[in-house]
Amino acid sequence: MGIKFGANTEICGEGEPREYVYQVVKGTVRTQKVLHDGRRKIEGFHFPGDIFGLFPGDIFGLEEADVHSLSAEAVVPSTVRATKRRTLIWLASNDRKLAEELLTLALREAARAHRQALMLIMTAQERVGSFLLEMGERIGIGDLVMLPMSRHDIADHLGVTTETVSRTFTILESASAIGLPNAPNGRAVVLQDRSALK
Repeated sequence: MGIKFGANTEICGEGEPREYVYQVVKGTVRTQKVLHDGRRKIEGFHFPGDIFGLFPGDIFGLEEADVHSLSAEAVVPSTVRATKRRTLIWLASNDRKLAEELLTLALREAARAHRQALMLIMTAQERVGSFLLEMGERIGIGDLVMLPMSRHDIADHLGVTTETVSRTFTILESASAIGLPNAPNGRAVVLQDRSALK
């Protein structure tokens, strides 16, 4: 069960009331912020099983903003389950196992945000390599990663240009760190040398 969204369809908007917590059932969702000059900063990508719209303060009973600080969009056709935030908090307050699971998810998101902040001191090649390793851990099948997002999305996530992402993919392929098989959408990546990507 869930709500279906087409590719590039908004699930929740920045500044909208924070009434729901969302879980990806199928597909991929990006959470993002559009800056005043129109540039887009993608905070993260969420895959089946991932929860977004949950804040650590929800777990600890702390008051936080009542509106979304980011918007969320489906990257590809996706199915998302929405749960009332208040209901989830109430359930967690009465179910220790659920509270521990939600805390684990919140801490995992905090760790991802920390890694994202560390990227600011990395070179473009290090950012792309780190991103590919993370995708390998999260959605890889062995060494194969089918990236659901475009290179433009990757660029907006890493804080570089689309051209830099494409050029870095070529450099990494030339160095035999990755392989780029001829997949129909050109988004398949084989992680051939993980130590080189580090």
